[in-house]
Amino acid sequence: MATIAIVIVSHSKQLALGVRELAAQMVQSQVTIAVAAGIEDSENPLGTDPIQVYEAIASVFSDDGVLVLMDLGSALLSAEMAIEFLPEAQQEKVYLCEAPLVEGAIAAVVAAAAGRDIHQVMAEARGALLAKATQLGVSSPLSVVSPITTNIKSPTREIQLIVSNRLGLHARPAAQFVATAARFQSQILVQNLTRNTELVRGDSINQVTTLGVRQGHELLITATGSDADQALAALQGLFANNFGEAAQSCCSNKDEPALKTGFPSQATGVGLPNPEGEDNVALNSPPAFHHEVTPVTHGELSGIAASAGVAIAPVIHYQPTHISITEYHVDNPETEWQRLQTAIHSARQEIQAVFSQASLQIGDVEAAIFDAQLLFLEDPVLLEATNQHILDNHINAEAAWQAVVDEVATSYRALEDSYLQERVGDVVDVGQRVLRLLAGNAAAKLHLESPAILVATDLTPSDTAGLDPTKVLGICTTSGSATSHSAIIARTLGIPAVLGVDAQVLYLPDGTLMALDGESGKAWVEPESDILDLLRAKQSAWQTAQQQARATAHQPAITRDGRQVSVFANIGSINDVQVAVANGAEGVGLLRTEFLYLDRTSAPTEEEQLLVYQAIAQVLDNRPLIIRTLDVGGDKPLPYIKAEFPEANPFLGWRGIRFCLDRPELFKTQLRAILRASVAHQIKIMLPMIATVTEVRAAKVILGEVQAELNQAGISFDATMKVGIMVEVPSAVAIADQLAAEVDFFSIGTNDLSQYVMASDRTNPNVANLVDALHPAVLRMVQQTVQAAHAAGISVKLCGELAADTLATPILLGLGLDELSVNPQSIPGVKQAIARLSIVESEAIAASALQQDSAEDVRELISTSISA
Repeated sequence: MATIAIVIVSHSKQLALGVRELAAQMVQSQVTIAVAAGIEDSENPLGTDPIQVYEAIASVFSDDGVLVLMDLGSALLSAEMAIEFLPEAQQEKVYLCEAPLVEGAIAAVVAAAAGRDIHQVMAEARGALLAKATQLGVSSPLSVVSPITTNIKSPTREIQLIVSNRLGLHARPAAQFVATAARFQSQILVQNLTRNTELVRGDSINQVTTLGVRQGHELLITATGSDADQALAALQGLFANNFGEAAQSCCSNKDEPALKTGFPSQATGVGLPNPEGEDNVALNSPPAFHHEVTPVTHGELSGIAASAGVAIAPVIHYQPTHISITEYHVDNPETEWQRLQTAIHSARQEIQAVFSQASLQIGDVEAAIFDAQLLFLEDPVLLEATNQHILDNHINAEAAWQAVVDEVATSYRALEDSYLQERVGDVVDVGQRVLRLLAGNAAAKLHLESPAILVATDLTPSDTAGLDPTKVLGICTTSGSATSHSAIIARTLGIPAVLGVDAQVLYLPDGTLMALDGESGKAWVEPESDILDLLRAKQSAWQTAQQQARATAHQPAITRDGRQVSVFANIGSINDVQVAVANGAEGVGLLRTEFLYLDRTSAPTEEEQLLVYQAIAQVLDNRPLIIRTLDVGGDKPLPYIKAEFPEANPFLGWRGIRFCLDRPELFKTQLRAILRASVAHQIKIMLPMIATVTEVRAAKVILGEVQAELNQAGISFDATMKVGIMVEVPSAVAIADQLAAEVDFFSIGTNDLSQYVMASDRTNPNVANLVDALHPAVLRMVQQTVQAAHAAGISVKLCGELAADTLATPILLGLGLDELSVNPQSIPGVKQAIARLSIVESEAIAASALQQDSAEDVRELISTSISA
């Protein structure tokens, strides 16, 4: 029996070792496999070394033959050079194979383990893509290779499922599906039987989205590979659990605007015509108007009602920076691919920062839009296509990226599903970001001196999420729809919007008076006095209704049996505190200070922070203000402070109080500013991410040093200012009695506590459904914390998103929480929920909830109890 050896040559050592491990597992290590990958350069470890390849071949040489598999580019040159170092007699027995690295390696080791000769092993490696090409319905140049009659094939399994969650495979379910499929070695393919689509790859967010899966559709899922059964079982579990969403009958007529995102697979060529027969619009091209445009000076414009409300203000135009892309030949495609990889990495960091800021401003649910953008950057189909463009055509990274992204956008436009067509905006948003980074341009910022109505061709989700509602009073664009992600964000921010108006509006001079009604979908340029009177009356009526709601919200939240529960606000800016007070906040339970540190090149000074803290305290007018010290790390890195080494899991690493204790000067600067602002105000300090008593004591020592320095300098501060901690990790709950002896109050952060208790990353779509603060395990942690706090005589509040969920209000009251802290917009609703309940009934619901098996059971219990 022949003894064939395999050598894997790759630019990445990690990749090569992974391929070797994967291949070895397929044959229980029966085949000798050597690796020659990476170079000895800590700053740039990607590359190949001919000497390393030579040594690898020599270490496994067999007279029966050595098969060398390479990834791309210089790997081939290194392998060819390495062979020249071998004796002539050995050179004839070393074969370089053009087969795909991963599939080829697996096919080769299987054939080698079966005792095939070198030529049969090579043929099997070359034909490794045949099954995939056939299943995907594409022709392959490898089809000329004759299959080995004794080919060992992995079994194919299949299941058929009905989609029951209301919105089908929209952003989050699609992301969970793709992430789950990618966990397994098996090739996962999916077909929408209801729409009679082709089979597509289950590990591609683009291709899964093109299936257009809605509620009630039937899917065929196949898995081919050694772990096919396990893969299908895991996927079936997602469907059985409705992807963590509430199930709803397929017969429901409710069809609200959906948060529905994703990206389609690439088309077969650049410049594919769109459904109207026009040429494909380039990613950064201005819109083409096929009629004579006459600038409008006054009159009524009709559009799409996207976000309710009336706005009357001067217009100001917003035009994103135009990025001009030129295609040119490159001699070193490897360098271009690395440039693109660097830009994609930077884009990922930027989107994560946008996600963090959006979470503060519009909440995690709407901010999940940007989760899908992150998946777009990781889509294997997109990356493989771009890589192929660069390597095959020797063109620059910008041109290759634009070509592929344009193909994706074109595919979206061709979809029948109108919701999915609207995802073109997300594609363009991500594509433009990467192009900007490749060009070395800084992100554009919109700065308004005075309130205005924003006029633009379109706004990307990133553009919209960064708008200030106190300055942008309305939005008027010539494209877009009510279901676009930009429209969804505008509604969340409370900014009236009319989209899809005539292109004439783009030619209005800045400063032109405009009025728009986001409910009727109409806009007026230089409106007549009678129109203005009608709109102002409508605006006044709306404002009166809001004021009445706010007036009710300014009353204390008192249960039916007389217990008062304080309702505070979570804020992340000066603008937020004004909204909070207007909505009836009794104080600020959480001031996230990260906004002072993000989007800048250096840390804020003591004076900068002092002015902000004083301004917020002034608006609160002696209401309590709890300032959380800097909580960065995890999903909120600071670009100007680098970690000493990369963290595999930042959420379990250098963040929160750990970061501040390691950066005492940065910490002291913030503490000085907080202490100085405390004069004549009710300010408290809250320490984040506390896991041990030692951390609290260390922070208090530094606080004491700052107080001593201020005393010595004769600077006033509130010497009795209270200090509390965030309880958001399980260890803090376990030693809550000890921590309670060290501080003045607790604040439970259920967002982080949920993911730590459930050992699930809330940004990972594959397990995000486990991160549910209503799970009995999390609720028991809350109960334990409350009991320890009250036993020590200190107060305890809850400031996670759970506090804003009125379904959870009876449980939170029943567990004994003293205060709730929520986003400003949720305050009136939470106060109303409290007023409808009694402590007695709430305690009964909470006691029963702690005994349930799952978060779903808890929700059902609450719904049943309240309706009864």
